[in-house]
Amino acid sequence: MEYASRLVEQAVEEIAQLPGIGKRTAMRLVLHLLRQPETTSLDLADAISNLRTQIQYCTSCYNISDQPICAICANPKRQKDLVCVVEDVRDVMAIESTGQFHGLYHVLGGKISPMDGIGPQELEIGSLVQKVKAGTITELILALSSTMEGDTTNYYIYKQVSPYDLSVTTIARGVAVGDELEYADEVSLGRSIVKRIPFDGTI
Repeated sequence: MEYASRLVEQAVEEIAQLPGIGKRTAMRLVLHLLRQPETTSLDLADAISNLRTQIQYCTSCYNISDQPICAICANPKRQKDLVCVVEDVRDVMAIESTGQFHGLYHVLGGKISPMDGIGPQELEIGSLVQKVKAGTITELILALSSTMEGDTTNYYIYKQVSPYDLSVTTIARGVAVGDELEYADEVSLGRSIVKRIPFDGTI
């Protein structure tokens, strides 16, 4: 495709590098921006620039932040002795969206995957163990994905912290709310049966 403007072509090429966006969608976005007030495009450019130049990682939980300590860790209403271990920042956002967790987080930055050359040393596991050693954590929730790599990471962390006095739990796994049993996979259905809970008489 031949562009009438090299500036438009450059903008399309850059936007098309974003995940899930092809060149046609990128062209629509570029034309949309051109139809908006100039300040709209400049504000977007400033936001992206600030994101790349000013974003940092929390020195406590390794979540993304614009301060040395993120807003979650700095919140005095958070339960400091309850820590949820997650793989990356997207997991923090997912759990926060539920509004059901009021403790702190610890972002590992991935999970153990020897096939990908990722060992415990490449993750924030050592810093997690140091927190546990400090004796301020009473419960550690392992909220990693239910994959071979996730289970391996869970087990490794458990072995590292088992000498210390704290409770280690994992998020519940099984059939999701609204799922039909016939469509559930065997592993999830099996875990739901094994980890069954008392019926509380509510709907």
